[in-house]
Amino acid sequence: YCVKVRENALSITQNFNMHHPEITLEIEFSASSVILGAATLALIWALLQFLIVARIPVVSEGTSEETGLVSGSNSEHTTARLNEIYTAIYEGAESFLRAEYSVCTLFVVVFSVVIFFLVSWGTGWDASRGFLTSLSFVLGAATSMASGYLGMKVAVFSNVRTTISAQKPGWTACFNTAFRAGAVMGFALCGLGIMMLYLTMLSFRVHYPAPEDWVHLTECLTGYGLGGSTIAMFGRVGGGIYTKAADVGADLVGKVVHGIPEDDPRNPATIADNVGDNVGDVAGMGSDLFGSFAEATCAALVLGNSIGVTGGWDAMVFPVVVSAVGIIVCMLCSFIATHISPVRNEAGVETALKVQLISTTLLMVPTMFLTADAFLPAQFTLAATVGDGVINLTPDEAAICVCMGAVGGLIIGLITEYYTSHSYKPVRE
Repeated sequence: YCVKVRENALSITQNFNMHHPEITLEIEFSASSVILGAATLALIWALLQFLIVARIPVVSEGTSEETGLVSGSNSEHTTARLNEIYTAIYEGAESFLRAEYSVCTLFVVVFSVVIFFLVSWGTGWDASRGFLTSLSFVLGAATSMASGYLGMKVAVFSNVRTTISAQKPGWTACFNTAFRAGAVMGFALCGLGIMMLYLTMLSFRVHYPAPEDWVHLTECLTGYGLGGSTIAMFGRVGGGIYTKAADVGADLVGKVVHGIPEDDPRNPATIADNVGDNVGDVAGMGSDLFGSFAEATCAALVLGNSIGVTGGWDAMVFPVVVSAVGIIVCMLCSFIATHISPVRNEAGVETALKVQLISTTLLMVPTMFLTADAFLPAQFTLAATVGDGVINLTPDEAAICVCMGAVGGLIIGLITEYYTSHSYKPVRE
């Protein structure tokens, strides 16, 4: 499809210039337009999903024992209780992240100085490479913190609205609210990460304009992935320890000491437990996802930077194009869960999420072949990772590598679900 669009654009341009020689029409279909366009589209889509969730008022609408959140309570009292619990969880998560990110900021400042001197020393005191690497490290860490903080804010904001949606008949409304809240974090994280990474590359390209020097450009970008992983480590370890401590403490004092159910609102430790879920499983997961994305993309750029000499800039940034195309694929497949086949019962929740994994993988396979044909040369060589030789490759072979990774990830996810889900025999027995 991309190749056909390019051919049609060139044909239109040639016909226009032939009949209107006084006007020159140029249409460029480049990797930059795809990457920045997809990143912008992801941020806009995340904003739209957020606005849909925000339209749900935090007002209890329970009119009977079946729809009320608390048995025997009136809507006004329940609404006040919802806002009270929501505010307490929000303030707790905000306080924790503020304390955690204060430590992270201090670490990033100190470690960026260490990176500057180590990289400069390792490159024969090339201060420019040391500075660019430390700068990309700071940018990666800042983007990772922004991703985690955004995830926490959206999660806390959406939790109470998912509760309100659960009062409506059926499962569709509450699932769609939770699904859209997750989409806000997912699309915003990917869009922000791709945009920051690619703008950093374009900025570094000013210093390294020659294709022969792009190897140094991609090596400086490794700091971006390192910064994301550093914050992910703080978020996962720090938030995870807090989560488990709060969870176990709440269970001990509630179920063991006082004999009340788990997550009972009469247990104050439940607030700490919910705060831990948000800062560990949401904010930590957001930073972790960004770190994985940044690491994988930067590693692919480093391994394939030699293609820039023969294939040009568009070919070298093919790993970023893959992520950009993936955003569009996931956006299209998200309609399956919310519109085409909405969740109508409890079993449908697991099915809907599984369909998302399978559908995006199946759609990515043909899309990758078209993308590779559009942005990679018909024949290209990559420097061998081990030794001094080169590897001769075609776009289809590059697409196969991406597809194997996508299919492999799907298989791992399905196998893990089989052995850990309550729906299947290994857990049920």
